[in-house]
Amino acid sequence: MLYNILAKLDKRLNFPVVMAHCDIPCKIYDPISAQIASLTIIRMVDLLNELKAKSSLSLDEQAQFLRLVNQKEIHGVKVKEEINIIWGDYIKASQLKQYPELHELVHNIMLASSNAKQHINRDAALTLLQQVNRFAEIFWATKQVTTYTAVCPYPPAETLVYPKLQS
Repeated sequence: MLYNILAKLDKRLNFPVVMAHCDIPCKIYDPISAQIASLTIIRMVDLLNELKAKSSLSLDEQAQFLRLVNQKEIHGVKVKEEINIIWGDYIKASQLKQYPELHELVHNIMLASSNAKQHINRDAALTLLQQVNRFAEIFWATKQVTTYTAVCPYPPAETLVYPKLQS
């Protein structure tokens, strides 16, 4: 009943919709989502390049091409969202002072994500991953957590920055 009353009020008064990652704040931030989204872009580019190598595409392959491009786009947006959330909600002035490259790095990630979305170019996608990995290094350093690099155990088998978590 209360829901119905609020819904009617909303229809009449047209309340603005409010959305937020975490304005509580939850203090749960991790760049791994952006890193995995970057890897997904690389994987989609690899699969798209496999299709591009064929002289012609069947209807099913054309549909697969569209799905791959769509996922590349979705994950390009996800990279931007995840990095922007951490940069905007977690990073503070003291961290910017300690890592003055952060503003430019975040800006470059936004540009690299757009570039990776605009093209089917593995080098562009690798550049994005490299920048997101650097962001992850800085992020974990602000938490005094050491990092290490390792090749992820799934395609596209690229190097990621991981936190060295102590038990």
